Order: sequence, then structure tokens, then C-alpha cells
Amino acid sequence: MALSSVRVLELAGKYPSSLRGMILADFGARVIRVAWDQRDMFEFADVLVDPVPGGVLGPGKLLPEDMLQKNPRLVHVKVSTEMKLSSKYSQSRGHDINFLALSGVLSTFGRKHEKPYVPPNFLASSTGGFLGAFGTVMALFERALSGRGQTVDANVIESTAYASSALWYLQKMNNFNGVKVDNLLDGSAPFYGTYRTSDGKFMAVGAVEAHLYELFLKGLGLDPSKLPKQLSLPDWPRLKTLFADIFAKKTQAEWCKVFGELDACVTPVLTAEDISQLAKEEMGTSFITDQQQVIAPMPVPFFSKTPASVPFTRNAVLGEHSEEILRGYGFSKQEIARLHVLGVIKSRKSTANL
Repeated sequence: MALSSVRVLELAGKYPSSLRGMILADFGARVIRVAWDQRDMFEFADVLVDPVPGGVLGPGKLLPEDMLQKNPRLVHVKVSTEMKLSSKYSQSRGHDINFLALSGVLSTFGRKHEKPYVPPNFLASSTGGFLGAFGTVMALFERALSGRGQTVDANVIESTAYASSALWYLQKMNNFNGVKVDNLLDGSAPFYGTYRTSDGKFMAVGAVEAHLYELFLKGLGLDPSKLPKQLSLPDWPRLKTLFADIFAKKTQAEWCKVFGELDACVTPVLTAEDISQLAKEEMGTSFITDQQQVIAPMPVPFFSKTPASVPFTRNAVLGEHSEEILRGYGFSKQEIARLHVLGVIKSRKSTANL
């Protein structure tokens, strides 16, 4: 796999550092996740994933400069959550909702004249996780040229803002005026939104382009000559009501059949249950089922020569591989047994075939 020669030491933590470790492991890196400070392992690692905002390797502990002096090739990946735009709003702690709020993205979610809508608790942290993994690979690439490592800081707030770059550019194109649900692509337009079907499910409509809008109206059985122009904003509320009434007359499956033949950017809104059923029935490449029958997305991107591993096995439990890893670093059985007695390590046996 693409990262099969990379050794990663991940100090245990929550999102987004755990996501970074997972991404690197999915594409071949040997990731060792430890729940405490194993500073002797740093000199053997290519990458150190530091999970705590501000760093767990602060004053009184091992500093990044010390690590790089001992292992100049080490890539130190850390997470930070302070708002660098202004110290006025900086704080050391936060959750996804706080990162979205400080990035400016949360203010764009929700309905007009209502409070911002809070998405599931993963959006901002996932963005930081992916950009952190991307930054790790870039640092490894640069190291191949220079021979030296460096610190990679994928700030969660700034990562979220960077990933939402389109929002900032859309303002210049008059497609986003800053007022929620008063814009072309945020649910205000009758041709860009969701509609409930007769069986209580939903269809997503993205018929923005004129030729797609014509196909969309054809699917609904409407005559364009008898309707207002597509971009007549004052008529949008009336059109949304009309479209909603029509969608409510058929099931989601029936609408899928209608628009499956038209290719008008009209698709079903699939739930996790729908995805799980599809994964079991069709055995596609988008999702996999592991040993515990958990449905999970496949690692992305896909490589033609060095594809990622398919994570069919379950997640390891704390301490399951402690002895195996220590033996790999040259510890004897007697030394490992003494570490058990001293409580330095924990080991949990498993009957799973990993």
C-alpha cells in the first residue's frame, strides 16, 4: 500500500487525531496507538500524532524540539483549536459546534429568521482530521527530499474555514448574500432542496442548470411554458409549494424510477439504514461490513497501483497488541512480564483472528 513503509506513533485521543491515525493506517501505515507517554518509541517512528490541543508534550515533558533533535526525520502532527484571527475568542477547549461557529460556517446553516442549525457532531473535526492526514503525507514527501521532519499543525477552526472556501467565493458571484435560505444553493430555490414523498421519505433536487431544470419539470409532469421563469425569485415560494404537492403523491421508489431515466440531478435521500441494506444486498465498493457486522465507508481515495486495505476486521481493544508490539521492539518475555507486574502496560487477550 502507499504508506506501507511509514511507522506512526499515535498518542491516544479523540477526533480529529484518531481520524488522522485511521486514515494513515487504512493506506498502509503501521500505526501504534498508545495511551500514555512512550517517549522511547519516538526515535523509531516516522510520524508522531499528538492529540491534545496545545500538545501533551508541553512544559515538563518532552518538547517537539527535543524529539526532532533525537529523531530529525520525525514528522510531528498536532491538533490546535485556538482562533488565530483574534485572541478575543481563543480558548483551549471546544467541540465541533464551537469550531464551526468560530470558522464562520455555522452561521450559514439553518432557515431564514431562525437560529443556526447544528449538524451532527463531526463536521469540523473530520475536516481537521483529513487535512491533518494530508499534511502528514506532504511532510513525508518533503522529508524524502530534505531528510528532515517538521511539525504539522492542522488547526481545526482554520481547516473548517479552508474547506468552506467556496462559501467565500460565492459571495463575490452573488450566489450567496449572507442571508440564510435566501440564496441559490442553500435551500431557498425550489430546484435545490429536499421534498417529502408519500411514504415519508425524501428526494433531493439539484436541478440548477437550465437544461436540468427542464428535465426536472418533465419528471414532475409540468409544462415550462405555463410556469414562471426558473430564476424569478418572487415566485420561488409558490413553486416550492407546487413541487412539494407533486412529490407527496408518489413514494420515494416511484420517484427514483421516474428520475432514474431522466438524469436531472434528482436523487433519493438515503439513510444509514438504507446504506446498510444496500451494502448487504449488492456488496458494492463504497461501504464494507466488518466482522461485527458494522457498516463502514471504504477508505478514499482509490489507487490503481497501491489501494488501501479493506478494514474487515474489528477495532482492536486497549492492550490487545501490547505484547506483540513490545516484542517487535526487542523486549524479552521476562521484561514484558515485569512491565505487567509494575502496571506499566496492560494486555488483553482476544480470540479474534486479526
